[in-house]
Amino acid sequence: MTPVRIAKFFEGRVHYAWIVLAVVFTSMLAGVAVRAAPGVIILPLQQAFGWDVSTISGAISVNIMLMGATAPFVTGLMQAIGLKRTMLGCLSILMLATGLSSFMTAPWQLYLTWGLMVGIGSGAGAVGLAGAVANRWFVRRNGFATGLLFAANAAGQLIFLPLFAMLANDYGWRGVSIGVTVAIAAVLPLVMWLLPENPAAIGTTAFGANPSDAVLSQRSPGGNMFSVAFGALRRASKSMDFWLLCLTFGVCGLSTNGLINTHMIAYCADFSIPTVQGASILAVIGAFSLVGSACSGWLCDRYSPRVLLFWYYGLRGLSLVVIPFTSFDGVSLGVFAVFYGLDWVATGPATFALTNEVFGRRDAPVIVSWIFASHQVGGAIAAYGAGAVRSVSGSYMLAFLASGVACLLASLLVLRITPRGARVAVAAE
Repeated sequence: MTPVRIAKFFEGRVHYAWIVLAVVFTSMLAGVAVRAAPGVIILPLQQAFGWDVSTISGAISVNIMLMGATAPFVTGLMQAIGLKRTMLGCLSILMLATGLSSFMTAPWQLYLTWGLMVGIGSGAGAVGLAGAVANRWFVRRNGFATGLLFAANAAGQLIFLPLFAMLANDYGWRGVSIGVTVAIAAVLPLVMWLLPENPAAIGTTAFGANPSDAVLSQRSPGGNMFSVAFGALRRASKSMDFWLLCLTFGVCGLSTNGLINTHMIAYCADFSIPTVQGASILAVIGAFSLVGSACSGWLCDRYSPRVLLFWYYGLRGLSLVVIPFTSFDGVSLGVFAVFYGLDWVATGPATFALTNEVFGRRDAPVIVSWIFASHQVGGAIAAYGAGAVRSVSGSYMLAFLASGVACLLASLLVLRITPRGARVAVAAE
């Protein structure tokens, strides 16, 4: 069944924008499954090959860095060849990378598959995609839609991490590689059959759009991905607000996917907590991140994202500073998982909403992709740095304390960003 027929079937019942949101949400689940998997396979790879934690962390830092470095160009590619083709290409690269990784026997192969190829393919799940879909398909409820797409990162951990931990226990790291490959393969047909390029392709407009708003959501593919990406960077880099957004979102990456997502299971193992239980803690974080991200999107439709970011970074910093000094038992980890989880992905919708306010809806998806690049730089630093700290000192404590202090500083820096107002005014519903 084509998108046009589905749109006609649901006409008068539900706007097709919500179908698009569901399809993209599902594809992002598959992408986050790939990005979550390295946290589960660190210990199995150590046991299988005797590789040092810093060696494995180095490959993970490569994919985190590349995901950020390629995100602006992937977002530009969406404008050059279309959203659908870009998503299909990136998901195919991810499937090839994880499939080939099941045959690896040497560190360079780990860096090629889980580092280089996964880093490039993960661009389809970056924030630029969430921003492009939200701005293209939603005029009203834009913040809420963005929050749901960012929540895919949380839901992916909720769904996949415990399963991957069981696969790693029963079948080793190869079981995880094969499981991720199957998950991506299941998503490809959904994107191919159900995702139209834009609202105009199925004869509709964005959700809540007025005729004057329709041009934003019906722009046809065209241009060059490099000129689109660098043109947006040239315009944005003249603003101090851009650099403040980059710096604070870099701290976000430092304190989330680089530290917690990559090393939390290994940190738990230092306290004799089994892999499956460590993965379950991340799953709880993921479950509450789903709620936190959706609520953050809802709040961004109503309140200043700058003020929201102050609270998000401040509360996250406090949780990271406190957790190393707890007894690290079930109660303290449970409280941390809930508190930290509600805050984890909440910064994403607020950062995109603030980017919309400062730079306007048309340029925001590409500009936020450059901002996301700094997020991945921070994540890569934490992924490698925390592993190095663990190898040298025998503990992750210093890594957690440094990350927490960085978050507290970010909460102050974000208040210096001065929104100029979006070029397209969107009334919160």
